[in-house]
Amino acid sequence: MSGPTRSPQHLDTGITGGVGESPIRPDGTLKVRGEYAYSSDLWAEDMLWGATLRSPHPHARIRSVHIGPALRVPGVHAVLTAEDVPGPNRYGLKEQDQPVLAEDVVRYKGEAVALVAADHPETARRALERIEVDYEVLDPVLDAELVAHDDSLPKLHEHGNVVRHQVIRKGDPAATAEVVVSGVYTVGMQDQAFLGPESGLALPAEDGGVDLYLATQDLHSDRKQTAAALDLPEEKVRMTLSGVGGAFGGREDLSIQVHVCLLALHTGKPVKMVYNREESFHGHVHRHPAKMYYEHGATRDGTLVYVKARQYFDGGAYASKTPVVVGNASTLGVGPYRVPNVDIESWGLYTNNPPCGAMRGLGAVQPTFAYESQMDRLADELGVDPADLRIRNAIAQGDQIPTGQRLDYPAPVAELLQRLKTIPLPERPQHRDIRDLPGGVSNTTHGEGVVRGIGYGVTIKNICYSEGADDYSTARVRLAVVGGEPLAEVHTAAAEVGQGLVTVQQQIARTELGVERVVIHPNDTSVGAAGSSSASRQTYVTGGAVQTSCAAVRGLVLQRAAEQHGLEPGSLSLAGGKVVSERAGVLADLADVLGDEVIELTREYHHRPTLPMDADGVSELVQVQHAFSAHRAIVDVDTELGLVKVVRLDCVQDVGKAVHPEAIIGQVQGGSAQGLGLAVMEEVQVSGGEMRNASFTDYLIPTILDMPPMEIDIIERGDPHAPYGVRGVGEPPTISTTPAVVAAIRAATGHRLTHVPVAPHHLI
Repeated sequence: MSGPTRSPQHLDTGITGGVGESPIRPDGTLKVRGEYAYSSDLWAEDMLWGATLRSPHPHARIRSVHIGPALRVPGVHAVLTAEDVPGPNRYGLKEQDQPVLAEDVVRYKGEAVALVAADHPETARRALERIEVDYEVLDPVLDAELVAHDDSLPKLHEHGNVVRHQVIRKGDPAATAEVVVSGVYTVGMQDQAFLGPESGLALPAEDGGVDLYLATQDLHSDRKQTAAALDLPEEKVRMTLSGVGGAFGGREDLSIQVHVCLLALHTGKPVKMVYNREESFHGHVHRHPAKMYYEHGATRDGTLVYVKARQYFDGGAYASKTPVVVGNASTLGVGPYRVPNVDIESWGLYTNNPPCGAMRGLGAVQPTFAYESQMDRLADELGVDPADLRIRNAIAQGDQIPTGQRLDYPAPVAELLQRLKTIPLPERPQHRDIRDLPGGVSNTTHGEGVVRGIGYGVTIKNICYSEGADDYSTARVRLAVVGGEPLAEVHTAAAEVGQGLVTVQQQIARTELGVERVVIHPNDTSVGAAGSSSASRQTYVTGGAVQTSCAAVRGLVLQRAAEQHGLEPGSLSLAGGKVVSERAGVLADLADVLGDEVIELTREYHHRPTLPMDADGVSELVQVQHAFSAHRAIVDVDTELGLVKVVRLDCVQDVGKAVHPEAIIGQVQGGSAQGLGLAVMEEVQVSGGEMRNASFTDYLIPTILDMPPMEIDIIERGDPHAPYGVRGVGEPPTISTTPAVVAAIRAATGHRLTHVPVAPHHLI
């Protein structure tokens, strides 16, 4: 699936598997063999099973909850309601607005109302059916755009229905242009569709605390929220990461964490919770559905003059990451283009729809579909090549984004597109296998009515936390002689969610310390915070923390070696398990220099501080870094049946520094698959506040048969502010895929296509 990859020159440390190489992932073999232990595989002696009662209504008042019949079920050890939550019955990532268990009102269908612990999962499910809840059903609030402008609607929260309202204004708000195009674009609700369901095992401890083993994206955030709800000091809530079966943002919010700990502390026994697939759909957040009004003005030669936009994001019942979505969507709302005049207004709203939060490409996916659709409309209006129009207006190093931030690092947007255009197009064979046609595996066509189209998509995505957030990670590094050879141990709380972070940490330690043997400690809360495995940030911040800690350890080693040999530490280095002098060559084995001494140091890494925006959306450094990717999609469309086959999906992406080139190819392929899914098939169907397709039978995701061949060209234009010059990799390919695929379908059919995913009825 992948084409040529441009790898960086490896930093010469005398060992293999360092930064710039592609060592085998230590978890890879176990995963492909089906031997890897995920959190759903956890087990403990005398373990109970937890289960959750969920609301059948999107909006209702709770008159009473009667648990007596459930408690009488043999094998049931506990039935808990909101009254049993010892601490504040509230949690949340940005706003503490979500109850651990609903106490007076339910705000979405699927909200947790009560918990059961029993000696068998089927017993727990039977007990749930015996809990009697008296609901007064209320009219749900469902239209996010209406919520933004109608103050007469019922308030879903005390502070109202607006989670965040953000304005971005730059230049002349009354600017005019020779050519104007406008459109209204909508994006459906997408699910993260991770394969490993929410799961965890809680064990009550002798000190009155609890030990929780779970799949998550942020151990310390989970601990902070869970400890508050349990009314325990944080040191009594100990969390350890277990195998994570995918995340993509869906594990940033709490799911089972407080519930399973409550049950364990109440019963005094280990308790395990595992969601089934339907409950998983109700138990985690989704990508925000959006409605966006865009207007672009340009000169006759295709130079952008202004962009005006109104963006509405349906956050569902609780805030989650909606404030961040609004911040990203507004600041990135014009795309990777120079636009002198900008007027963007963005809302994140509460409704009684399912809660929405983080998903890969947070806050950039929706506006990218809109502004890239607009660029295609503008190209069509001007009669120019859509890629050339993008190149003409591409942002570059030294330019400003609409907030006023000047990009003081490479921004090779034009180069990405130029390289993409040079990738050869696939030929159309005269005699095609029907399996290569849209719907061909079902023998629906032999090529009649099939047309081909080509489309482009390009994006800008902020990396790491933004708007003044203190974004950092912590690493503890230990260097000692074990078995006669030096061994480095790295301990962080950064969650490995499938992105290859364990391998990256090993590579950095090998590079910085010049040792072959590197062990990554299990991730837990006994070390300082690493933040969430999201925002494409972990290679940047945890990589920076590991690099910084290793450098400090190396400094002590070289100081000791310098003292032993009467040299200056600055003239020494570590390579291949040796201490090396600039002039004299190898001085000694690292093992001999260390002897019995163990060096262990902990360091934090903070990237340069960002700044919040003012009332007009102005900030000189609103985001620490941006990443860029571009896709070209080639599709075949059966115009009679409305079926689509993506024939090729080529990508060029700037990664700053390819720490693990093969893993980067995997990230681009995986991200492209999720973007393709949003383009043509993935949508959580919500009607009247109720999910209609909460299963992998009815919620469709791409399979290997849907993924086309890919030519992937990785370039490296290092960010001088980042460790090794790295640039976040995981999110951009998801973002630019969707508009590219839809643009290709437009080119093939002539339909405007203003909604994703594109369905067959949009094409007939």
